[in-house]
Amino acid sequence: MQVRNEPKGLGMLKELAELVRYRELLLNLVIRDIRIRYKNSVLGFFWSLASPLVQVATITIIFKFVLDIGIPNYSAYLLCAFLPWTFFQMSVLDASMSVLHHGGLVKKTYFPREALPVSIVLSNLVHFILALGVFFIYLLILGTPILITWLMLPVVVLIQLMLNLGIAFFVSCLNVFYEDVKYMVTVLLSLLFYLTPVIYVTELIYYAKRMQAIPEVYRQLILKLFYINPLSMLMTAYRKILLPPFNTENIKDIPMDYRYLLLAGVTSFLILAGGYAFFNSRKWLFAERL
Repeated sequence: MQVRNEPKGLGMLKELAELVRYRELLLNLVIRDIRIRYKNSVLGFFWSLASPLVQVATITIIFKFVLDIGIPNYSAYLLCAFLPWTFFQMSVLDASMSVLHHGGLVKKTYFPREALPVSIVLSNLVHFILALGVFFIYLLILGTPILITWLMLPVVVLIQLMLNLGIAFFVSCLNVFYEDVKYMVTVLLSLLFYLTPVIYVTELIYYAKRMQAIPEVYRQLILKLFYINPLSMLMTAYRKILLPPFNTENIKDIPMDYRYLLLAGVTSFLILAGGYAFFNSRKWLFAERL
């Protein structure tokens, strides 16, 4: 069993510098995760798209043709949020088991333990970027015009990357000490899916029939409270920057308030810093628990 006595004054910057020194190991972990995922698979990456595409097709049929939501090209608005949601969901679920799956390596070899959840999130980022490439092809097929706001995409992806990493640090660490965490994460993600504008657009919250009875000032407040959730703001931001505004008889497009995107960025950074500090404060206890 490996024992390491860490200086108490070792700060996060020193930990981060150490992780950078092990960047080759981190890269190898990312490549290994991608290879294992598609081992003996003929279609490879396209299996990552199969599940969200089937779900998007099913939900589109229900919302567009059965419930008649009335939004043109609704599948594009749905897929635009479904892909980043899948990036978030898979990052958190995979990271929750990242340390446990590498228990033998953790007990025998010295390396920055944070490389494990980081490599999981980065490998999912690769899949997400590839999926976005397919999504842009789909937009061109639909005849969606090229928008100047597409230039904002790297900023939104960076904010989500910080959020994913921060939560990955928390769940991967906690699951070493309490294996119930992986089950709790699964349940919470199922709940969060419906509390986040993935299968619906945020405008539906404001223009819902039951909301019409509420004074406009309070509806605005409810919408602002909804935007405080960084994940909700990110799903909305992807739609606002990648797709043109829409207006139907019952639903009007609400322009994005970039102040809430900034708030999401700050919140995501704080979650990342908090998760990194939490992980590093306990990582040298992992070998004793595995």
